[in-house]
Amino acid sequence: MTAPLTAQTRDCDLIDESRTHPEAFAALFDRYSGMLYRYVSRRLGPEIAEDLVGETFLVAFARRSHYDLAYADARPWLFGIATRLVSRHHRTEAARYRALRRSPAEGTVEPPADRVVAEVTAQVSRPALARALAGLSSGDRDVLLLVAWSDLSYVEVARALDIPIGTVRSRLNRARRKVRAEFGDSNPMHEEE
Repeated sequence: MTAPLTAQTRDCDLIDESRTHPEAFAALFDRYSGMLYRYVSRRLGPEIAEDLVGETFLVAFARRSHYDLAYADARPWLFGIATRLVSRHHRTEAARYRALRRSPAEGTVEPPADRVVAEVTAQVSRPALARALAGLSSGDRDVLLLVAWSDLSYVEVARALDIPIGTVRSRLNRARRKVRAEFGDSNPMHEEE
């Protein structure tokens, strides 16, 4: 008889348990599907995100016997799978960035004033950001977006993409430099005083 799984059960224990009791894997879906959905949705749009998140968990489930149980946190592993699936959809992603670059700023936003300023700044900055992201290599873009949109640490990004941490640092530095250059070496979200 196996011990009952709780909300505090480590990811590696869930994966190990799922090798003999496949239903245990559902707890990982419950834990991380929303987080993965937000990441994929930002990368490819909400239209494809749900399908790709489902595919991420199908791949993870199929490969669970190969998971290194020394890693308690499966989040980088899952983000790595999702990022590789996003790469397969790269043409769609590139087309989305081109469309964002061509799109005009959307309509006005109602008060409160701070939200209005932030939204207008974001709308005005969107074409330049899309242009900057489209101009990055896929490796640089993956690292930047995993750090910025998924809040993964450098170590977690290295695990997710199966690259050395030094490569994460150099790709992130290069990506940030290129994005800053697109904005004239300034941050559009900080007002000039």
